[in-house]
Amino acid sequence: MNLTRHSKLKVKVFCAMDMAAGGSDEPKKMFFDIVMDKARKLWEDAPEPVKLFPWSRAMDNFVQLILDLFLTVVKYLYVPVMAVTSISEMSYSAHERKLYFIFIPLLLGLTVAGVLKEAALESSPSLKNFEVPWHLVIIAVFFTLLKLPGPYYPYWGRIFIPHFANGVLLRTLWFAILWSRRPRNATETTSSVSDRQS
Repeated sequence: MNLTRHSKLKVKVFCAMDMAAGGSDEPKKMFFDIVMDKARKLWEDAPEPVKLFPWSRAMDNFVQLILDLFLTVVKYLYVPVMAVTSISEMSYSAHERKLYFIFIPLLLGLTVAGVLKEAALESSPSLKNFEVPWHLVIIAVFFTLLKLPGPYYPYWGRIFIPHFANGVLLRTLWFAILWSRRPRNATETTSSVSDRQS
């Protein structure tokens, strides 16, 4: 029995010494070095057309494709989800007999959305030339995240915060619709006309 205690103590001391010396990270570092060496050797042995392929441009196109898919899914699912959650929040307010309080946070949210949009465009005028209204996407994401935990807010928070977020989201959706219907820049229209003629 005394012998087993002594051997356990030795193991604990050696483990502590190994951890203090940083020995526990060495196998991970060696594995990473081995993987990097194999990847480097694989790249060196690759044929010339593989090396000449524009990998960075392909990566950029892939990221753009993923973003486009994400925005398409959000575009078609966002309005139904927002409508269902808004009806749920209104029914909660009606159940609590506070339905007449909806209009105050809703109007406040509509006003805040306009202020945020104007502030974003004033701080970065180049946003007007973007194909995707990223400032509106960021506003929508932020206020959606503010709206989703609505049932977990305190009593008055459950009534005011989701309807405030609904006001911001409704006006942001309206701004996005206007953004998609806006006329294209003169340079884009002239280039598309010249493409059609040629």
